[in-house]
Amino acid sequence: MQSSVREIRTRLLSLLVRVFVFVLLVSLFFFLAVISYFLTSRTSPISMPITGALQGYYMGHGSWDGVDVVFKSSDELNLLDTILLDKDQRIVLDRDSDSAIKVGSRYVIRSNDVVLDLEVNGQKVGNLVITSISPFNRLGIARAVIFPVAVISLLLSLFLIIVATLLVRRFVNPLADVIYAAREVTHGKLGTRISSEGPQDMRSLSNSFNEMASSLERNDRERREMFADIAHELRTPLSVIRGRLEGIVDGIYSADGGQVSLALEQTYLLERLVDDLRLLTLVETRQLHFEKKQVDLTQLAQRTIDMFSAEAQEKNISLVLEKGSGTYTVELDPQRMEQVIGNLIGNSLRYIPDGSKIWLTLEETSEAVKLFVNDNGPGVAEDELSYLFDRFWRKDKSRARSAGGTGLGLAIAKQLIEAQSGTIEAKNLGGNGLQVRIMFKK
Repeated sequence: MQSSVREIRTRLLSLLVRVFVFVLLVSLFFFLAVISYFLTSRTSPISMPITGALQGYYMGHGSWDGVDVVFKSSDELNLLDTILLDKDQRIVLDRDSDSAIKVGSRYVIRSNDVVLDLEVNGQKVGNLVITSISPFNRLGIARAVIFPVAVISLLLSLFLIIVATLLVRRFVNPLADVIYAAREVTHGKLGTRISSEGPQDMRSLSNSFNEMASSLERNDRERREMFADIAHELRTPLSVIRGRLEGIVDGIYSADGGQVSLALEQTYLLERLVDDLRLLTLVETRQLHFEKKQVDLTQLAQRTIDMFSAEAQEKNISLVLEKGSGTYTVELDPQRMEQVIGNLIGNSLRYIPDGSKIWLTLEETSEAVKLFVNDNGPGVAEDELSYLFDRFWRKDKSRARSAGGTGLGLAIAKQLIEAQSGTIEAKNLGGNGLQVRIMFKK
C-alpha cells in the first residue's frame, strides 16, 4: 500500500514541480526579453527615478540653478551623455562629452536623441536629452533598474518554495491517499478508508469518500444478504413441492387431492413471493406508477378493516377504527395505501396472540395527516426496531414458515409510503404492544 501511495505522491509532486519550473522559466524569459530590448533599442525609455530626481529638484528650488548636484548624486545620470534643457529648449547643463554647444544656446534635437519631458504640476519645465547610450551605459542602467526587480523575484521564489512545501503536505499527500483509496474501491476492496487530513476542503473530501465507501459496502452486503434470503425463501416451498411430487411418482403418496393441494399451496406461496419481490423492486427503483387522487383515509381504513374482520373474529381479536372529527383527506394512490394498511394489519394478526386488540387511529394537524396502527401484542425488542422494515426480517424466526408470510410486507409498506412522499416508523407502546405511524404532509 505504501509503495502505491508513494508512487501517486511522487507523480503529483512531479506535476507541481513542472508547473513551478514553467512559471520560473516564463518569468525569466520575460525579464531577459525586457533587458534585451532595453539594451538594443535606441528609443527605450529611461526609468522614472532619473526624471523624478530632476523634477523634484525644480519643484524644490523653482529653477535649474545648481542642478549639477543632482547629476553628481545620480549613478544613472553619471552613466549617460545628457543635456538638460529649459522649457524654451535652451541648454541649462551639458554633460555630453562630444558636444561643442555652449550653455545658454538653443539646442536642436536630433533624430537619434532620446528626449524625456520634465513636468512640474502639469507644466513643462524642461527636457532631458540623452545624446548617446553605449552598451556599457545601457547595461549599467539595466542593472540599476532590474536589481530591485531581481531581489523581489528572489523573495517571491523563496515564498513559492515555502508555498509549494505546504501544498505538498496539506494537499498533495491527502489527495494521493484519496486517489489510491478510489483505486482500491474500484478493484472491489470496499472496506478501504482514508484518514481526514489537511484543510477543511480536503477533510470534507475524505469524509465524503469514506461515506461513499461505507454506503457501497453496506449496499453490497445487503445485496448479498438479499440473494441469500431469496434463495432461502424459495428453497423451502420448492423442497416441499419436489418431495410431494417425487413421493407420488415413487408411490409413497397416493395421487389424491390432499397431496396435490399441499403442493399447490406451496406454488401459491412461491407466486406470492415472486410478486412481492417484483413489486418491491419496482417501487425501490421508482418505476411503479401511482394513480394519485384525493382519498378519505377514514373510508379507506374502514374498508381495509372489513376485509380482515373475518380473520380477526376467528382469532377473537378486536379490530376497530378510532377517529376524531377531521376530514383526513390526503392525495395518494388508494390501491397502494390499502395494500400498506392491509400489510400492517395482517402483520399484527400474524404475531399477536388470540384475544388481543388491534386499533387504528387517525389524527389531523394543520401540517399533516397521521394514521396509527396499534396492537397490544408482545411488541418488538428495542434493538430490533430498526430492522422491522428490512426485507425478509421476521420477529419470530421459528414461526416464519408456519405463519405463512413472505417477510416482505413491511419492506413493501415502507417503500410504498416513502414513494408517495410520506414517512413510516414504528415504536413500542408503553407496556406491551407495537405502534406503526404513517404520516403525510399536507
